[in-house]
Amino acid sequence: MTYRHWHIADGFSSPVRPVISGPAGAVSAAHPLAVFAAQDVLSRGGSAADAAIAAQAVLCVVAPDACGIGGDLFALVAEGEQTFAVSGAGAFPAKATRCTDEGANSITVPGIAGAWARMHARWGRLPFAIIFEKAIRLAEDGIVLSESLAQVVKAHTPRLERNGSSIWPLMSLKAGQLWVQPELASVLRRFAERGPECFYTTDYAADVARRVAAYGGALDEHDLSAHQTDIMQPLAIRLGEATVLVQPPPAQGVLLGMALKNFSRWSPETDVQADHIAVELTEASFAYRDRAAEGAALLDIALQADPDRASRRGGPRAYLHTAGVSVADCHGMVVSSLVSVFDDFGSCLLVPELGIMLNNRAGGFTTGANSWAAGRRPVHTLAPAMVRSQNGVMALATPGADGQVQTLLQVIDRMMRRGEDIASAVAAPRWRSEGGQLLVEDGHLSEAGLRALGHDIALRSSGALCFGAVACAGVEAGGEPFAVSDWRRNSWAGVV
Repeated sequence: MTYRHWHIADGFSSPVRPVISGPAGAVSAAHPLAVFAAQDVLSRGGSAADAAIAAQAVLCVVAPDACGIGGDLFALVAEGEQTFAVSGAGAFPAKATRCTDEGANSITVPGIAGAWARMHARWGRLPFAIIFEKAIRLAEDGIVLSESLAQVVKAHTPRLERNGSSIWPLMSLKAGQLWVQPELASVLRRFAERGPECFYTTDYAADVARRVAAYGGALDEHDLSAHQTDIMQPLAIRLGEATVLVQPPPAQGVLLGMALKNFSRWSPETDVQADHIAVELTEASFAYRDRAAEGAALLDIALQADPDRASRRGGPRAYLHTAGVSVADCHGMVVSSLVSVFDDFGSCLLVPELGIMLNNRAGGFTTGANSWAAGRRPVHTLAPAMVRSQNGVMALATPGADGQVQTLLQVIDRMMRRGEDIASAVAAPRWRSEGGQLLVEDGHLSEAGLRALGHDIALRSSGALCFGAVACAGVEAGGEPFAVSDWRRNSWAGVV
């Protein structure tokens, strides 16, 4: 398996985005301004962790529909021969008596601030004043409201209004107008001065608790002050010469591990059969989603797949949100991360004093072992991955909720089994099992074959949001840091 080998004679005129490399570092992220912030931090001697935080902070400013300080962060950090999993997600309130999909009773303790603090304490090189510099400036000086964000606001106006967010200045703006966020800039400035952990114990906690209580929610200051960020060992799946590392519970990264480990036992005769088996194993793995807290124990389960006929089991859901950031630095550190508030604008409950929207991650509770309960963490869709081999270390992260597992499975299969370079693997058409149908991206060569095997095919246009957007960065053995972006969504890459 090779990461950077380029098969196309003229990469600059190809629709496949090229792999780029730089001596000081490389980044791929869900917005060009996030990429710029990471490049700036890397150029000033910051670590991959510093750069990832800088990019994530910018995303909190420019993409409030996908992520924010009221949301969560999951990351894998490769340092030398070791890889660590950062779990920046909080619990449902200790005094909760109701659980909803939006509003005040859908909120879990936001985990991103605590994750920033832990990541920086362990792997940071630069002060927070430098790391948050670009995000603060964007919040203070304002950003031009994009047409896409304006459309998302319009689509979710009913949710925002019924949860008390009609006072949010963003609600009254039109595309092309300047959106200034002084409250958010103030929060980020205090984070830079005192550290992000101040979110959980200062007047910020009181502001959050007061706003939630005003709308009938149970999240209080005690829930916030009791929050802890875990740094754990990732789950590892050995695949030939390579090891794929995935996020441990409460994330559902284990489902990707289950699908990959089971898929490695098959020897598909054609690409159509390979895609079919991958779909079947994906759907089989999602039958265990509610049990994701069992972690590594699930990797030993043998998943069943009929190589000749679609079972149409379904399982994966239709959520689409989240933003990815992958970074590599010249010291060999690599970060794969995802930030999210779950649904668009999360709970749609605004904390006006802070200028932030709170998550609705409790909407991730389902049934069985993943049923809601006070003080419990739901299974999270966020599932960044890392690939280690003799060729180096590579981070892969994509938005798309339940589609994350499926997108990464296809990219990893294309590299490991089909021998494709990373740029071609990321650019290739995809499928996604969702709600009992198999969504297939226009131009996918397996479409007719999958239909013949009995899959309920629903064609989608090239670049449809459901197929994610992979943020990839890494360090090749003996080489420079590299990155590649996806042509889908608002995905970009940069180097220093």
